[in-house]
Order: sequence, then C-alpha cells, then structure tokens
Amino acid sequence: MTFDKAGRMVLPAAHGKAVRLKAGWSVRVTNPYGTQALDFWAFNATDHAEFLSMDNVRSFNSVAYVNKGTALVTTERRPIVCITEDSSAGNHDTLLCACNPAIYRELGVKGYHRSCSDNMHEALGEIGVAFPVTPAPLNLFMSVHVRPDGSLERLLPRSAPGASITLRAELDAVLAFSNCPQDVTTINGPDRTPRDCLLDILPPEGAA
Repeated sequence: MTFDKAGRMVLPAAHGKAVRLKAGWSVRVTNPYGTQALDFWAFNATDHAEFLSMDNVRSFNSVAYVNKGTALVTTERRPIVCITEDSSAGNHDTLLCACNPAIYRELGVKGYHRSCSDNMHEALGEIGVAFPVTPAPLNLFMSVHVRPDGSLERLLPRSAPGASITLRAELDAVLAFSNCPQDVTTINGPDRTPRDCLLDILPPEGAA
C-alpha cells in the first residue's frame, strides 16, 4: 500500500494506512461509493502522547458532530488538523468507538475478524509508530443521530458517490485511517460491504 508519483493510493476495503504529514500539507479522502465509513486518528509527530481527542473536540466546540469549521483539537486542546473541504453529507461522528475484536464477538463472529482498532495499530506499526491504546476515532462519513432521549441511532450512509473530505495538518502529524471492515451491521450501507477509498497527498496551497 504505497502512494504513486502523483501522491495517490487506494486504501483497500477493511484495511488501514498511516502517513506522516508536515504542517501545511493535506490529505484528501475520497469515498467512491459514498457508503464507506473511515475511522481517523491524528498524533503529534514529535510527541505521540498528544493526539486528536474526541472528548476535547466535543468540549472545545460544544458539539457531538464534526463539520468544516469544527476545531479538531488534541489532548492539549491545540488544533492538529483542519477540514478545508468537505463534499460529504457532513456531521461526522465523534461518539462511537473503533470497532474491535470484542465487538465482533458480541455480533457472533467466530474466529478473527479485521477491525478498525487492529487496523490503526497495524498501520502505525508499518511506519514505526507504536501506541499503547486505541484512542476514540473521528468517524468520517459515518452517520450517528442523537435522539431527544439521549440514545443513539446508527443511520445508513448519506454521502453521495465520490464525496470527499480534505484534512490539512496544522502541525507535523502522523495520520491514521481505517477503512472500516464492518460487514455485520449496516454502518457501511445496506449491503454490508466494505469498499475501497482513495487517499491523495496534497502540497500546501501555492507550493511549486
């Protein structure tokens, strides 16, 4: 899973990828089918103990969802990435955990099943980064509605085919993506089929 000369790679269904991104550089995530959910994490490249924090994002912005303009802050309440473009349906979820082996056992899966938690650690390991836990992810393209009684409703994906979101690093960062392997529930669409997405690395605006 490597980037081509144009800075593009296919992120295969059910797998993850981590990239190092200098401040000012961006990554565009394209959802060719519109149905695929992606779990996303960001870590300070010089101090991995500082990372994108969903509880701080909710507290800092007083929101349950993320959209363009939402400050994506770390455990130190500093912006680490910024959404510069978003053609998706928006309201990216901050509430659900990354799928993990325990969830698939609860769903009745026998034997090993890929998960977003495992994908994150595998992807980070590929670039020489180890992290002791799985932080709560930002769930891109994932639709979760908070009902008036406080309960959560997992909605079908709402983004159109070809929808994309562009994330700019606000400081030198390590970004990790998991193309969610969920094929038991309908979080990836009514046919429960994980699909490929695309990652494009983009230089700072105005760079030669």
